Amino acid sequence: MQVFTVSEINGYVKSIFDEDAVLSEVVVTGEISNLKNHSSGHMYFTLKDESAAISAAMFKWNRKWMRFVPENGMKVIAHGKITLYEPSGQFQLVVTSLQPDGAGELFLAYEQLRRKLEGEGLFDRSRKKPIPEYPERVGVVTSKTGAAVQDIINVISRRYPPADIVLCPVQVQGIGSSQQIAAAIAFLNETNACDVMIVGRGGGSIEDLWSFNTEIVVRAVAASDIPVISAVGHETDFTLCDFAADLRAPTPSAAAELAVPDGNALLDYIRSLSYTCRESVKMRIKHLEMRTDKASHICEANSPQKQLQSKKSSLDNALLRINASVFSKYESAVYRFSSVCAKLAALNPLSVLSRGYCIASDGDRTLYSAQEAKECDRIELTFVDGSINCTPIE
Repeated sequence: MQVFTVSEINGYVKSIFDEDAVLSEVVVTGEISNLKNHSSGHMYFTLKDESAAISAAMFKWNRKWMRFVPENGMKVIAHGKITLYEPSGQFQLVVTSLQPDGAGELFLAYEQLRRKLEGEGLFDRSRKKPIPEYPERVGVVTSKTGAAVQDIINVISRRYPPADIVLCPVQVQGIGSSQQIAAAIAFLNETNACDVMIVGRGGGSIEDLWSFNTEIVVRAVAASDIPVISAVGHETDFTLCDFAADLRAPTPSAAAELAVPDGNALLDYIRSLSYTCRESVKMRIKHLEMRTDKASHICEANSPQKQLQSKKSSLDNALLRINASVFSKYESAVYRFSSVCAKLAALNPLSVLSRGYCIASDGDRTLYSAQEAKECDRIELTFVDGSINCTPIE
C-alpha cells in the first residue's frame, strides 16, 4: 500500500475540488459570522445557515466591486468557487462577488446575464469607442421629468453652450421601460442625431435600476455606433449597461461633464494660443525684417548700379591720374624743349650774325683766319640779311 504525506493528500484533494465543474462556480446563500477584515484588504468570514457552516474568503481585488459593507448577521448571496486551503486541509468558499440576500433573485439574474454577455465579448475593452472632444450635439436618453435630465441640461448649458441637446424622453423603470430605452438608442443611431449619447437616470433601488440590467438595453448600448456614456444611479450603483457603454459616469451630472469640454478652459487655451501665435508671428516678422535688411544691404552693395558707380569712380580717378601724369610729362617736355631751344638759340649762327658778325667762306669751306682768306682769290661774306663776294687784298 502506498504511503502519502499530508501535503500530498491535501494537494490531491485540492485538485479534485478545482477540477469539479459544479464546485468551480457556485452561488451560496447564508448568514455572515466571524467576519474579519485583514490589513491586506482581504476579508474572511463564515457563511452559515440553521444546520451548517462553511469558511469563506474574499480577496481585496474582488471587494472593490462591492456596493455595501458586510456585517455579522447579514444574510447574503455569495458567488464563487469551492477549493481546499492546503496548509490546514480545510475547504472554503472563495467569494468573487457578494450581494445582500434581499435582492437574491435579481442578483442571480444579473450574474447569469453578465456571464452570458461577457462571454460574448460585449464588455471587452477593445470594443470601446472614444468620446469626441468637441461634440456639436449631445443625445440624452432618460426620463423627461426626472432630476437627471435637468442636471444634464444645466451642466452642458453652463459648461459648453455651443452643444445642442437632443432629448429622447423615455420611461426609465416599470413595464415597457427597457423597450423604450433600447428603441431610443436605436433611433438616435438611425437618424445620426448626435455625436455622443448619455443613457441613464437618477439613483434608486436595484429594482428601480433594473431596466438598465436587461438584455435588450445592454445589447442596444453595445451595438450603438454613437459613443455611449452610461450614467445610471449614484456612484456606488453598477449596472450591466455600465459595462457595455464606452464610458461610465458615476452620476448624470458627471456624464454631462464627460460628454463636453470645459468652455472656459477652452477659451483660456484659445487666448493663450492666440497670444503665442501673435508673439510667434511678431518674432517671425522681426527675423524676416532683419534678413531683408541684410539682403538689401548685400544687394545694394553688389548692385550693378553700385558696381558701375564704383567703376566710374575708379575710372575718374584713373583719368585724373592720367591727366596729371600727362600734364606733368607735358610740362617736363616743354621745359626740356625750352632748354633745348635756348641752347639752340645760343648756338644758332644767325644769332651771331644778327649781332654784326659775318661768315667768310671759300665755296663750301668756312674760313677761320685771315691767312686762309689771303690764299683765296675770291671769298664770300655771309651776313644776317644776305651775302656778298669780295676779293681779299694784302
